[in-house]
Order: sequence, then structure tokens, then C-alpha cells
Amino acid sequence: RLISFNSVVEKLKELYPDVHFEIVAMSTTGDKILDTALSKIGEKSLFTKELENALEKNEVDLVVHSLKDLPTVLPEGFTIGSVLKRENPHDAVVLHPKHKGKCLQSLANKSVVGTSSLRRAAQLKKRFPHLEFKDIRGNLNTRLKKLDEKDDFSAIILAAAGLRRMGWENRISQILGPDDCMYAVGQGALAVEVRARDQDILEMVSVLNDSDTVLRCIAERAFLKHLEGGCSVPVAVYTEVKNSQLYLTGAVYSLDGSDSLKETMQTSISSDNQKVDEKVQRVSITALKVSEAPQDAAVKLGVDLGNLLLSKGAKEILTVARQLNDAQ
Repeated sequence: RLISFNSVVEKLKELYPDVHFEIVAMSTTGDKILDTALSKIGEKSLFTKELENALEKNEVDLVVHSLKDLPTVLPEGFTIGSVLKRENPHDAVVLHPKHKGKCLQSLANKSVVGTSSLRRAAQLKKRFPHLEFKDIRGNLNTRLKKLDEKDDFSAIILAAAGLRRMGWENRISQILGPDDCMYAVGQGALAVEVRARDQDILEMVSVLNDSDTVLRCIAERAFLKHLEGGCSVPVAVYTEVKNSQLYLTGAVYSLDGSDSLKETMQTSISSDNQKVDEKVQRVSITALKVSEAPQDAAVKLGVDLGNLLLSKGAKEILTVARQLNDAQ
């Protein structure tokens, strides 16, 4: 977390050499509850509440998060003032040292793979039925330790971006493409949360916005919000921007991956009208300096894709997944 924060502050220092930035490191409830499956705790705000308290009390002026930790609706008075250029959003396979050189496909029958995410487990169970998936919690350090020092897991699945930020790219033995495992909404992107009324700070952090990432993440978050998905249901996405078109693939899964719905839609994000709207939040993102029309198109794309999946029975799949997860 601190590593990602430092990278944001370095960028701001380059752009605003006269401003003094002080870093306040904080850990959150989500970081501390390490013995319970994330989907069980059920609250995305676990990773954000303490940080927002500090923001509310004016103890800090901006908070850096992984965008995937931020709920699609933020509490009153807060907004995401910038979404930085996305790193690799895909998931990565990290193998136990004794399996070096293998991939998920070549692991032995009944090999145990650790993941804390229902989304990853649902997709990978379907794709690699010969493997078993078990929950693993803790920060990156803890998880890698559990993998390396015990024999409980043959491999674990982690976000590639997180590993890269920690300087552990050399541990990645396989990057999972969209055919194997689509990623979480907002995965691989850092977001800066600020007080919505602080025009000066909003203006300052807006220079960090990466237009394509903003549009992709707005579409993803609008899709998730429309499905009312969260940590406790398997929802996955894949987005790309090509030739002024934004493509969004979204999917929902049953817990074991046997039941799923997946669709792709696209929209034009070219804009003749470069009007930039200062104050509008879209799925809790206030992206100054990004044109209004493409942002609206991205929201509509997410909602339209959500509606398409709902019309095909997504609600039923997610309701059963939520009930099963709660019962476990």
C-alpha cells in the first residue's frame, strides 16, 4: 500500500514542486482480519473506512487505494479524484518453488491452489477441473510465505499488478489471460480519493487521470453497480479501448463456475464535443479533464451490459452464489 502511495506522491511532486507532501501510513481493518475469507466479511469498506475517517477529519487530504477495493458508491462527501494509468490488470499464478516451470494445466491432479477470491475460484474451477481451490488470506508477504514455507499449496493466484509493485515479478510463472480468468472491476488501477468539496485538491490530482483507464473503469464500475455485485459474488470483467471504441466484457458465475453468463458490448468514445464537466460524479469518480460525452457513454455501456446479463438470468445466479457463500 505504501509503495503505491509513494509512486503517486512522486508524480505529484514532479508536477507541483512547491507543494509539501507528507505521507501518513495507516493499516485498515481489512488488513488486520487475516483469518476470515474476504467474501465472508462481505464489506468492501473494510479497506477504506479508517482512511475515510482521516479524510473526513482533515487529518489527510488525499488517500491512495487500489481501485478494486473501493465500493461503486462512496459515502457522502467523498469522491475519486483520479484514476491513474492502469498496470497489467490480469491475475498471475505463483508456483511453489518445487513446481518451477509448470503452469496450472500441468499441475498434478488434485493439486491445491490458494485464492481469496470467489471470482478467481469460480472461473478457474471451470477451466481447470483437475485442481482444487482453497481460501488463502493475508497480505502479499503472508501469502507468499504460506506458499513457500509449507506444503499446503502448489500455487496461489494473485494480482499481477500487486506483485509488480512489490518488485516480485520474478515469481510470476503464468499470467492468466481473459480466456482463463477475467479480472475484478478496477483491478490494476490506483485511485486517489479526496473530499468532494475540495476543488483545489480535485484540480491538483486530476492531472494524474489517465483517460482510457478512467473510461474503462467507469464502464466496469457501472456494470458492477447495476448488478449490485460486491466482494461476496463472482463478477468478472475485461475491457479494452481500440480505435475510439470501448469494449466491455462482463460475466457472472456460480460459486463452482458451472453456471455462468458472459457477454460483450461496445460503444464509441470519440468526442467532438470536448466539454469537460467540473462537478459530476460517475460511479463515484469525478474525472476533471476527461471529456463528458465519453464518460457518459462508458456509464451507459456498463448499465446496458448489466441489463443484458440480468435479462438472461444473472440475478438468479448471483442470488444463489450469495446464499451459498453466506451458508458456508
